[in-house]
Amino acid sequence: MPAITPRLEVANLSRRFGARDVVKNLSLTVAPGQVTCLLGPSGCGKSTTLRMIAGVETPDSGTIKIDGETVCDANHHLPPEARGIGLMFQDFALFPHLTVAKNVAFGLSGSAAEKSARVDELLERVNLTGFGPKHPHELSGGEQQRVALARALAPRPRMMLMDEPFSGLDNRLRDGIRDTTLEVLKDEGTAVLLVTHEPDEALRMADEICLMRDGAIVQRGSPYHIYNAPSDRAAAAFFSDINVIKGVSKGALTQTPFGAFLTPGHADGGAVEIVIRPQHLKIDFDRGGRGPNTTPQEGTPARGIVARARFLGHESLVDFTMEFDGSKLTAAVPGVFLPKVGTPLWLMIRRDRCFVFKA
Repeated sequence: MPAITPRLEVANLSRRFGARDVVKNLSLTVAPGQVTCLLGPSGCGKSTTLRMIAGVETPDSGTIKIDGETVCDANHHLPPEARGIGLMFQDFALFPHLTVAKNVAFGLSGSAAEKSARVDELLERVNLTGFGPKHPHELSGGEQQRVALARALAPRPRMMLMDEPFSGLDNRLRDGIRDTTLEVLKDEGTAVLLVTHEPDEALRMADEICLMRDGAIVQRGSPYHIYNAPSDRAAAAFFSDINVIKGVSKGALTQTPFGAFLTPGHADGGAVEIVIRPQHLKIDFDRGGRGPNTTPQEGTPARGIVARARFLGHESLVDFTMEFDGSKLTAAVPGVFLPKVGTPLWLMIRRDRCFVFKA
């Protein structure tokens, strides 16, 4: 079978503002129908990358291709309107003086009947049938977002670029709007590049995540891979709270409150960090770790003293001071569990859920 041409291909893209390299030799591809997420903290260069792909920012170097056609390189820069790209931003940017139907039809060409049919089709897809005569000020934030989606999709763009499009929505509405948006985009077969600083949004929507830091992609892969095989401590911490157990590798072993850990590949005498998420730190109510619920992967139990406990609705977080070395660890317990401060409890960890990094 012939290779599928990527819908979007970016190679060695760079942008500098003054003395600061905002984007550094960034490369990525997005296949037709794929949702790729640029994920990272504010200021990491993800929005600048999106703006360069859209054509509203000019890169200092690099190449951008859409369906194999070069739209930007050292020799030419195709304007945004000629790139076949749809844009969605946090600000929905609807025209307040136009009806919903006229907003959606704004970028369309063809006869009045063709425009009307496309508008009706998209309003039905975003669950806004009958909203055509309304004006934006008559709509809720979620409804405005769906109008913005319909308008961006109306000209059948080859590529959809989305910059924090859901961040202005109420938390109670956000998940439903995300799901509706993703369903419509998949039905249209549109390739999507989504920018967000929210890990939950990336995990929920993306087929592939590109984790950015300081203007560069530091890890790229499926949501499962990025979450379960982070490239470093910072990558693990970006997706959830973490516990860090510090130690020194000696003879490919590192001593911890939970016994010796295998740390091959780390220099003898080198400092290492063993990272584990709170949900994988288990409280052993059988005391000593020999009860029926333990497994070989959980290793040696260690005793901690409760320093604080708080209820978060779906789970409780319990902070411990470890007797072994005074280090601080946090366990996440499903449901309600609020032991008194000072209570000693035995803890176990899932060794197969630990990540070992050079300190």
